[in-house]
Amino acid sequence: MVNTVRQASEVHRQVRAYMKDYIKPGVKLIDMCERLENANRALVDAKGLDAGIAFPTGCSLNHVAAHYTPNSGDDTVLDYNDVMKVDFGTQINGRIIDCAWTVAFNPRYDPLVEAVKDATNAGIAAAGIDVRLCDVGEAVQEVMESREVELDGKTYPVKCVRNLNGHSIAPYQIHAGKSVPIVKGGEATKMEEGEFFAIETFGSTGKGYVREDYECSHYMKNFHAGHVPLRLPRARALLATIDREFGTLAFCRRFLDRLGETKYLMGLKRLCDAGVVDPYPPLCDTRGCYTAQFEHTILLRPTCKEVLSRGEDY
Repeated sequence: MVNTVRQASEVHRQVRAYMKDYIKPGVKLIDMCERLENANRALVDAKGLDAGIAFPTGCSLNHVAAHYTPNSGDDTVLDYNDVMKVDFGTQINGRIIDCAWTVAFNPRYDPLVEAVKDATNAGIAAAGIDVRLCDVGEAVQEVMESREVELDGKTYPVKCVRNLNGHSIAPYQIHAGKSVPIVKGGEATKMEEGEFFAIETFGSTGKGYVREDYECSHYMKNFHAGHVPLRLPRARALLATIDREFGTLAFCRRFLDRLGETKYLMGLKRLCDAGVVDPYPPLCDTRGCYTAQFEHTILLRPTCKEVLSRGEDY
């Protein structure tokens, strides 16, 4: 099992290296995502649910912190002054590597990016067997909120996005029940031997609180959804495709387009209304602010804490 997650991690590192020179101002985000996902599929030797992409490529810009990926027809282009969070995952036998970094070309954002990177590393350093989750959050917040960034002559404190968390990871389940806060005062539940965690932090120059906004692109079958009778034949057919291709892994509209699915929005809405599939719209702080993210997947082994997704880049 450990060798499996190390292999998935190596794929993640190689995809990051492959994409590094391609991610430049002027690139269309949909082209970037598809290039990254095709490389991911090729390197992981995608085989349905046995190996492949763990969730859609997030490329959230500026005040959008997470859960944005372009739907077909979205011609958004990356700008020199954008702050983009690149969040993608690989999986082999359901073992998920969840890892993210922030891209910013304008050096004025460097203090924000560095604050979040250092806060993530502080969270990783604090994590371990029998460590309380709230203690990890306190370590993250202490580093993150000791920083500030100057933009256009005004100084902004870097705030933790308090309603976004890291999380435990289980086979085919990206959020497995335990949340790793990034502010103090969270739950006192302890980390345990053998658990996987995504140590994930977000910093913001805005309120430090996100809400759902914009058109939804991310969806995921509810891990605990039992059999739900569906009257609409289109919804039943779409659910069969989701079960076969994604199981309980997250997917996006582009993934359905790629499979040749058409006119599926009504069926998808029915599945969401029935509670079989959950929508995950983009998560946004206040307009005009900037958010940054870094994330690594760790495994708490009996004798050590292995930072699986660590690479030379971050």
